[in-house]
Amino acid sequence: MQWIDVRSDTVTQPTAAMREAMFKAEVGDDVYGDDPTVRQLEELAAEKLGKEAALLVPTGNFGNQLALLTHCQRGNEVILGDDCHIVWHETGGAAVIAGVQLRTVESDKGALDPQAIARRIRVGDDIHWPKTGLICLENAHSNGRVIPLDIMAQTHALAQAHGVPVHLDGARVFNAATYLGCDVRDITRHADSVMCCLSKGLAAPVGSLLAGSEAFIQRARRHRKLMGGGMRQAGVLAAPGILALTEMTQRLGEDHANARYLAAQLAALTGIQLNQDDVHINMVWFAFTRPLDLPRLLAAFTAAGIKVNPPEDGQMRIVTHWQIGRAEIDRIVAVLAEFLRD
Repeated sequence: MQWIDVRSDTVTQPTAAMREAMFKAEVGDDVYGDDPTVRQLEELAAEKLGKEAALLVPTGNFGNQLALLTHCQRGNEVILGDDCHIVWHETGGAAVIAGVQLRTVESDKGALDPQAIARRIRVGDDIHWPKTGLICLENAHSNGRVIPLDIMAQTHALAQAHGVPVHLDGARVFNAATYLGCDVRDITRHADSVMCCLSKGLAAPVGSLLAGSEAFIQRARRHRKLMGGGMRQAGVLAAPGILALTEMTQRLGEDHANARYLAAQLAALTGIQLNQDDVHINMVWFAFTRPLDLPRLLAAFTAAGIKVNPPEDGQMRIVTHWQIGRAEIDRIVAVLAEFLRD
């Protein structure tokens, strides 16, 4: 059976060109800094993300936690959204790895009010307070929405006024740029560091990138080694990453169009609640309007050769990617339509 996998855009297989690039990659020992393919990827990433330097890391989770560790001192406070990936889906790593505490701001579908952030910045030198060490933003947000650039600009300006750095969880920052119709650097200019994933929507089998100033990346390289992220002949992983940044970023609009097509089909089904205005990138979130027999729904998808994640907090998510086209979407909708009729 040819499975349709819409659990995430991390499930993609590498393209044929990526497999060929991995086979032919020139490699060296990256801990010594002599893997030429890794160096090429990092230089390309720094240029595309508008930063002085970049560093290849194993995962997006690793990249975010490495940023916290590199920006902050132990006991610092990090301000970020209450529904962001670092809070919800990184296993409490901020406490374990960087030794920081998280101070959350209520999120409006991923957007943070700059004034709410300003109220949480620790001003003064009271010995009872933790020091504000970092502000974290996320764009595109893991709820599939893209955050307006004016909000990011306001947040970065107030952070600079207080001498606090800003880190951008940009796991899908190229999706955000595609949605906004802008250069990705128009987004990343509002952050001091940025993490982006090569394996979310860009089809690379492994890897993420952390970018920032030359001094920041020098410190991060040392911390990457401390965290166990120093890799050896990593050029075989960097080679598909180069294609991810140069080729796969150019076709993300197709995934977005397929997500909008899926959303329109689902919205037409009785028993499904969905806000099509929230479909900014390649994610479609929806809810069921009546009690759900979850085991039977999942069994119906499995029988049709479709892999899905169960609902989380009452919302189900379907994610499009380069291996999901209109035919696959029609099959998904047909399974849901039959389930709802029954």
